[in-house]
Amino acid sequence: MAKKWYVLHTYSGYENKVKHNLEHRIESMGLEDRIKDIQIPTEEVIEIKEGGRRVTTDKKVLPGYVLVRMELDDHSWGIVRNTPGVTGFVGAQGKPSPLSRAEYDKIMKRTSSDAPKKTSSNLAVGQSVKVISGPLVEFDGTISEVQPEAGKVKVMVSIFGRETPVELSYDQVSRL
Repeated sequence: MAKKWYVLHTYSGYENKVKHNLEHRIESMGLEDRIKDIQIPTEEVIEIKEGGRRVTTDKKVLPGYVLVRMELDDHSWGIVRNTPGVTGFVGAQGKPSPLSRAEYDKIMKRTSSDAPKKTSSNLAVGQSVKVISGPLVEFDGTISEVQPEAGKVKVMVSIFGRETPVELSYDQVSRL
């Protein structure tokens, strides 16, 4: 029987513990031939902290989920399903559904070192901000759009009494 990738649902924040518990169970029960790989996909995210400080962190691509490559039968299903922290398999009508190769590749593509880095901040639409660098330094405005993939925000700034949209990077603004 071919080994396929399945998605396990776990308690949020317990992904690493589930991986550790599952590896221990596989070893102690001699299932290395049936359960081959366990992945917790992560991606690098650049977070913009207060004052424009950039911090690179690893974030889980699928929080609350773990990928397992295994031969699915009643025995292996029971071992995985009864691992502490696992709440079940992802699938229809309680039956585990394997990931297609395209789905697996799409998830794992985000984890590769050449994947574009995401930028995250605590900025949101409607928030008041002050421009802290660039030609509009000291101007106040309101965020009208957040573009996390680009690490930019569109801010409505009052210039000569007229609201003007200005595109700025996360590190050019500070929350008021």
